[in-house]
Amino acid sequence: MNQAFIPYLQRWQLEPDGQAFETHSSLLMPVRYQMMPAMLKIAREQEEKFGGLLMCWWRGEGAARVLAWHDDGILLERAMGTLSLAQLVRNGEDQRATDILCQVIARLHAPRDEPYPDLIPLHQWFNALWPAAQVHGGILRLSATAAAELLISPREQGVLHGDIHHDNVLDFAERGWLVIDPKRLYGERGFDYANIFCNPNYGVATDPDTFHRRVEQVCSRAGLERCRLLQWILAWAGLSAAWFLEDGEQADIDFRVAELAARALGIALPQGDGGFILPTVESQ
Repeated sequence: MNQAFIPYLQRWQLEPDGQAFETHSSLLMPVRYQMMPAMLKIAREQEEKFGGLLMCWWRGEGAARVLAWHDDGILLERAMGTLSLAQLVRNGEDQRATDILCQVIARLHAPRDEPYPDLIPLHQWFNALWPAAQVHGGILRLSATAAAELLISPREQGVLHGDIHHDNVLDFAERGWLVIDPKRLYGERGFDYANIFCNPNYGVATDPDTFHRRVEQVCSRAGLERCRLLQWILAWAGLSAAWFLEDGEQADIDFRVAELAARALGIALPQGDGGFILPTVESQ
């Protein structure tokens, strides 16, 4: 057992209830807390630690309920349902999965009386896109242009999750579908819908028919303007690609989704492989 778990197991009198695991940003362990299934999460990055502030602020409405919180550790109710949104999509139920995502986002965006927690402005979140567009050009320059236009004329601003996708919305059985792992952003609500389009896998996200059907579905369910949503998809896909490039990884899904959004907006694409210039990742 990782020694980092021990102080929290003792503090909250937790019983291990499954195999511990880790992600790039957190250590996690299924536990039992006061006879209830829970998930102990220890943040390894500041971003994850401050995401706990937003989880507390939501008070279990649209998000997993926070049972305890101290320093880098947070104790959450555990998702005990048997379904997953990614599995629904694999089963041919993408429309159902997209509906669920829209419903959850709407719950998160509902007005609340409490003062906002410490949040990151959306324009700051896009900092990686501007230099990437300058260096790589191509579709990233189109994404940067779209992002700049959106950020200087924000609409319907509020608290954002910042990373809505099929693996961050879990089945909590009788509690319904709830989010985990927020990025605690503040900005235009349309941004939270954009990442749906880059998930859950390449085959689904880059299929033109699925893309266009999703656009119409999300606009209808969320009350978003089609052009505005397409701009957010183009902006987000570019930002996501920029992060992948920073890490020396490929961003095939993001580039293809950005291309689909640009084409739907009637934007002329830079010439290159597949209608745009693929940024190159230099070998280390």
